Amino acid sequence: MSTLDIHNPADHSLIATLPADDAASVAAKTARARAAQPAWAATPLAQRKRCIEQFRAAVVRELDGLATTMTRETGKPIQMSRNELNGLLPRLDFFLAETEAALATATVFNDGGMTEQIQRIPLGLVANISAWNYPWFVGCNVIVPALLAGNCVLYKPSENASMTGLAITRLLHEAGVPPDAMVCLVGAGAVGAALLEQPVDGVFFTGSYATGKRIAQTVGDRFIKLQLELGGKDPTYVCEDAAVQNAAASLADGAMYNTGQSCCSVERIYVHEQIYEAFVAAFVQTVQGFQRGDPMAEDTYIGAITRAPQLDVLDAQVADALAKGARLLCGGARGDGPGNWYLPTVFADVDHRMELMREESFGPIIGIQKVSGDAQAVALMNDSRYGLTAGVFTPDATRAQTLLAQLNAGSVYWNCCDRVSPRLPWSGHGDSGVGLTLSTEGIQTFSRPKAWHLRQA
Repeated sequence: MSTLDIHNPADHSLIATLPADDAASVAAKTARARAAQPAWAATPLAQRKRCIEQFRAAVVRELDGLATTMTRETGKPIQMSRNELNGLLPRLDFFLAETEAALATATVFNDGGMTEQIQRIPLGLVANISAWNYPWFVGCNVIVPALLAGNCVLYKPSENASMTGLAITRLLHEAGVPPDAMVCLVGAGAVGAALLEQPVDGVFFTGSYATGKRIAQTVGDRFIKLQLELGGKDPTYVCEDAAVQNAAASLADGAMYNTGQSCCSVERIYVHEQIYEAFVAAFVQTVQGFQRGDPMAEDTYIGAITRAPQLDVLDAQVADALAKGARLLCGGARGDGPGNWYLPTVFADVDHRMELMREESFGPIIGIQKVSGDAQAVALMNDSRYGLTAGVFTPDATRAQTLLAQLNAGSVYWNCCDRVSPRLPWSGHGDSGVGLTLSTEGIQTFSRPKAWHLRQA
């Protein structure tokens, strides 16, 4: 039997050894899920909603234990694990409140005995290859609306969050979702590859650009629904009229929250030359106040890096920035101890020759670049193959709207950052992916339109 070892990234201790899937079990589970899908789709929406309501209640009831599991296997500080679970609740509420209207059949024409309608029907069988950095958010952004829309789900959590994935699945089953309608597949890359070979009707992936590209190449000739939520190199511009302390505090949090392991973490900062030195000083002071330590400690803000190979990426970006003349203000090295630790790292005087300003970091590291004005800031912010989020800090609403309208990003922020709302679509431009989750459009993405032409005889 295949197994998967789960290690704590904070100290490399073995937490658990889980039974894992293989190609044969993936195929067998797929067949059962395919067979179960018509009955689940025929289940009244009110009953499907009751299952999600019970799931929500279970998350509330078990929140502390679920947070502990997430922290142990990902290295996320315990306060942030609780924040994620608490933040999940309004997302579930949104899906519960909006699904019926989003999927309702719409009459778009009715005249002269001819009626035209658009019906929303389930995709069918959905494959969800999910991420480890926000396993509840990312997983449930797909699982919950997919189930509500009448799909069955083959859910492959990241091997770095498999215990959380099993917990999500268990709670859904206990809430009344049939076992074959919500299936968890445990394992590493080989299990994900086996899943992609199955006859599914949609593939929803969240992760790196490199893996997303391989998935697109694998399933592209099958003409099924493909959605890829990939990385970002998210920029923010701080104008000369911005409140320096407020902007520095907000952006330091946006860059370092969850130890910088967010697709929408602030990864590039451009500051007007008139306030550049003042902003840099305030930013560094804020970062140096972040507590680093045991992820289970209540006051820990900087936790462990979940994946050990990412430490090499951060080392390489630091070395490259230093070699090309950047000014290191703090950090720049791994932390002590047996786990995956990296010191919060801030560079000033960076430019776009440096990998730090071009390639995703996914860690507690940031570059701050001086700009002469709005035109240069916009040009540099758009000088990226990614386009997930971008932001501007200024008290001038008209100026902010003018700037944000020019930025190539799926989400834009004025005087805030690193924020996701269930009411707004989550999407990206360029190498940040295709498709979307959240919003009513993110509910409809798990359905397909069926056109009805009805003539009264």
